[in-house]
Amino acid sequence: MKKKIMAAVTALAIFTTALLTGCGSSSVQANGKKKYIIATDITFPPFEFKKDDKYIGIDIDILNAIAKEENFDVELKPMNFKGILLALASNQVDGAITGMTITDERKKIMDFSDPYYDSGVGMVVRESETSIKTMEDLKGKTIAAKKGTSGAIFAEKNRGKYNFTIRYFDDTPSVLQEVKNGNAAADFEDYPVMAYSISENPDQGLKLVGDKLTTEHYGFAVNKGKNKELLDKFNEGLKKIQTSGQYDEIIAKYIKK
Repeated sequence: MKKKIMAAVTALAIFTTALLTGCGSSSVQANGKKKYIIATDITFPPFEFKKDDKYIGIDIDILNAIAKEENFDVELKPMNFKGILLALASNQVDGAITGMTITDERKKIMDFSDPYYDSGVGMVVRESETSIKTMEDLKGKTIAAKKGTSGAIFAEKNRGKYNFTIRYFDDTPSVLQEVKNGNAAADFEDYPVMAYSISENPDQGLKLVGDKLTTEHYGFAVNKGKNKELLDKFNEGLKKIQTSGQYDEIIAKYIKK
């Protein structure tokens, strides 16, 4: 899924690492458990979202299951994606789980867990659209994209080849509205996110065209060189819930096959 920032955040990461070496937000509680502050973007169903004043979703359930297995507590800190990257770089949070795609560029400023979900980018168009079936059909058209996301990165890599224009927005609802209004021909979004959204809201006037255009892997992230202990706990806990079958139960709860 989701997402880019790069040059500016890389510079910030170097600067803040020098200033904040040794800083951290984790703490040991009265119950003897260590508590970690984890950033997440709660506007990314089915991976993280808020329902009935409770944070739920694939990412949240996986994180809570791992925390239980590895005997630590979690305090979630909701923020937008750009804020998450900045919070990681400045050690304001211990880690982040937010449907974040593992990329070589991001590895320069953060460390990732083992992949916990295989995703990819899909093309979203208006439900009534019949002329757009492949990337070739986007030539000369306008694409809407959420800043910093995997969809935006994919669009940027392909706009020269397919000669389309990109119009950027800060949030997914604005991007999708642009497509629904006919002001943009398409949007590139994380495939499982849109598949879930369309299945939950079939009347929203959107559809996915074709299969996934990319193959990507989501990872839990910490600041570069920081919180190795937390990263190790996440990886160990992930193996345990995968072996026990709990991981598959979590996925099946949100994504129906």
